[in-house]
Amino acid sequence: MRRKVVSSSANNEDLSYDVVVVGGGPGGLIAALTARHLGASVLLIEQNFDVGGRGVLSGGGAYLGGGTSLQRAEGIEDSPERLFQDWVRADSLLGRYNDREVVWAYANNSAATFEFMTEVGNVKWRPLGAADRLDTVKRRAFSLEWEEPAGQVVPGQFGSGIVRPLEKAARELGVHILLKHRMVSLHRDRDVQGAKGRVSKLAIVEVDDYFTPTGEVISVKARQGVILATGGHSGNVGFRRMFDPRLTEEYQYTGQNWAPKTADGEVAAMAVGASIWGFAGQTNESDGQLSKGLMGTRSNYHGLLWSVDSPHFFREKATGLKPSDYQNLVLVRESGVRFYDETAGVRDYDYFAAAMSWSGDPEKLNGGGPIWAIFDAEAVEREGWNVTPPNVDTDGFFFSADTIEELAGQIQMEYQWRPMPPGNLRATIERYNRCVDEGVDPDHQKPTPRFKIQRPPFYAAWHTPVVHDSYAGLRINGSAQVIDTEEAAIPGLFATGDCASGFTQHGLGRAFTFGYIAARAAVSTGQARTGSGPTSNKDGV
Repeated sequence: MRRKVVSSSANNEDLSYDVVVVGGGPGGLIAALTARHLGASVLLIEQNFDVGGRGVLSGGGAYLGGGTSLQRAEGIEDSPERLFQDWVRADSLLGRYNDREVVWAYANNSAATFEFMTEVGNVKWRPLGAADRLDTVKRRAFSLEWEEPAGQVVPGQFGSGIVRPLEKAARELGVHILLKHRMVSLHRDRDVQGAKGRVSKLAIVEVDDYFTPTGEVISVKARQGVILATGGHSGNVGFRRMFDPRLTEEYQYTGQNWAPKTADGEVAAMAVGASIWGFAGQTNESDGQLSKGLMGTRSNYHGLLWSVDSPHFFREKATGLKPSDYQNLVLVRESGVRFYDETAGVRDYDYFAAAMSWSGDPEKLNGGGPIWAIFDAEAVEREGWNVTPPNVDTDGFFFSADTIEELAGQIQMEYQWRPMPPGNLRATIERYNRCVDEGVDPDHQKPTPRFKIQRPPFYAAWHTPVVHDSYAGLRINGSAQVIDTEEAAIPGLFATGDCASGFTQHGLGRAFTFGYIAARAAVSTGQARTGSGPTSNKDGV
């Protein structure tokens, strides 16, 4: 469903608001709503044709505790201190490297964020889920599904029930939402001596449905603060390779065609002096940085099966296939050779290490190349798959043939650095079929191989690991202020969600909490700086 766009005509070259929020996902929506609730004039900028970010694609779960009304209603005792202790545990990689100041701020604002979302954002909640990740008591709250089908980007995903009420409340309260615009840069003032001052404005540009700039650059003033909620860096190949050089261009990322995670916030903030933080959180292999995904489609995160009924499906092109039993296939590298036990879990980092090991090409020392699932007609029947479009993307991500050798020859696409050697794939399948006969896999220890790959047609489906969460990014303090390389807060600049760092918590909780913190800090520091309350938007856009 396309939303009304605020005008960006030439008459509005001097757009001016108290608070400007960049990114319309969970962190951005609650930041915009909070700032407007406090009386500030607010502009929210989103590059997609609709708001929601990855949050609207999610299951709608948020780690929000410390003594919420929902916890009390279920008889659960919790406190900010207990919440803090859980998420800085030294015996877990999820907690060991977290920034204690950031986690302390989260712990002391988590319950207030939940109550604000409930009372002002009108979010409706299901009963709490089981204690998860580092939580020692139930905290993860899940929203109800949004009742209007038009608001569900992926029908059946409960994330719409947490994002749409916040959007509705923000619009009704007077937040101005500017869709199909992308931030280009930030501007930081300097005083007469040339010393760095506050971030006072930003440049944006209109984009089309595929996020390509189409208009002139527009300047937007932010009298009290800019809040970055741009979604992280998973889709910026050069940026993500700072943390892991192996993550070259063949690795796709979650929700990439709906909410591109192109490090816009990080890059723009770094240009005005911001520091990057929490590298260990991105590289310690503790949670969802990488995942085994769906098959036969570019956007292949395992937890997101796209529907043809989605208003976004024109960019996805395929729903993908979800294996229920990895005994039905083998996984091969671009060379046509198996590399690991196919039944490895979706977060098995030994599997990812094997998938990203050297391909043998001296011209491509980093990056493991494409991973292909190879299976036959009998596997299709056992799984109940439909292997025709729009279930699969035949434009480079799914191939079929009547012989194994022909199948290898069919595999041609932008990330396949050489044709798959037909002899290699034939030898791999013949050896695997012998493993099935013998009931043992001496090469990769797949438990009791069960099914031969023998009946045509034969298939090859894209099954390369997918990049997921961003846990490293802009350094922030407990007030969600962005910190520069000299360890000072950059006046007027705040961050939340995956573009902020210091806290390896999966899901929506940290985005919501620091969006709430950032807005309150932006409004309060802006009032202190000007000595007066927030003003209305003079442009009346």
